[in-house]
Parts: sequence; structure tokens; C-alpha cells
Amino acid sequence: MEKVSYQLSVIFREQLSDLYDEMVHLDDRIDQLELSLKMICQQNEDCKRLLTIPGVGLMTATALIAAIGDISVFKSGRELAAWLGLVPKQRSTGGKPTLLGISKRGDSYIRTLLIHGGRAVVRCAHKHEDKRSQWVGEVEQRRGRNITAVAVANKNARTAWALLTKKEEYQVKAA
Repeated sequence: MEKVSYQLSVIFREQLSDLYDEMVHLDDRIDQLELSLKMICQQNEDCKRLLTIPGVGLMTATALIAAIGDISVFKSGRELAAWLGLVPKQRSTGGKPTLLGISKRGDSYIRTLLIHGGRAVVRCAHKHEDKRSQWVGEVEQRRGRNITAVAVANKNARTAWALLTKKEEYQVKAA
């Protein structure tokens, strides 16, 4: 059997080297941005409160604080969740309400962050025994993983509203 030797051309190796340097630069830039987000979060009490919610990380907390501004604009947690597009559409006729899929109106970036955080909570819920994790497990059995992630995102938005209006930290309730 004949041995085949593959060699990369000089031009191709230079292009790969340039791409690698660009990736290293982007990684450094991401690290710098993450560090500045951490510093912003450490200086803001509301941001610290949001970080106590399971499924809410650094990017979600800072994005929520930046987008919401004054929390008193929202009368309830449901209003905040509706503003983010995390509540079901309603079609009512003859006094009979019909709930459809989530409305997907509002800020798609924050909604996406909340849903991804919800997915993380759903993925790890079986490891915990608090009431919220039990609720997540029950919803997942009934409705499936994706719908549960959206439900957790909705609950996190409502929880965020409560924490920001009452100026409290999130507390886990034991089962």
C-alpha cells in the first residue's frame, strides 16, 4: 500500500494562522467584556438581587436592569412577563378564553436569555428537592422540556419583578 502525504500550502497555513490570531483576540475581548459586566453587577444592588434567582446569570441580570430601567412602570410580574413576550396569547369569544402559544412580543434578546436560563434550571431540577424543582419536574412530565423552560423563564421574570419591587433577595423554599 502506497503512503500518501498531505501538505498544506504556505498561503493556506498563513490564512489559518491569521484566523487563529483573530480567535485569540476575540476570546480576550470576550473576557474583557465579561469582567466589565461583573464590575457593573457588583456595583448595582438590583443586579445582585437578580443573580440570586436560579437560571439568571450575569448577562440576563444586566440586560434586565438595562432594559427595565424603572420597575415601578410595571404593575405586576405578569405585566413584566407580558412585556418580555413570555405569556400565552389569549383569544376570547363569548366569554370563553382560549390560551395559545407564547406571544413572543417584546425584547427577543432578554426573552432568549431567560429561556436559556430556564433550560439550565430544567436540566438540573432533578438534582434538587426544593418546591420549585419539584414544580419544574411535574411540569416537565406533563408538558415537555421546551414548554417547561418557557414556564421557568416566565416564573423568573415574575420573580425578578417581585425582588426588584420589594428590594429582597430570592429565597429557596424547602419541600
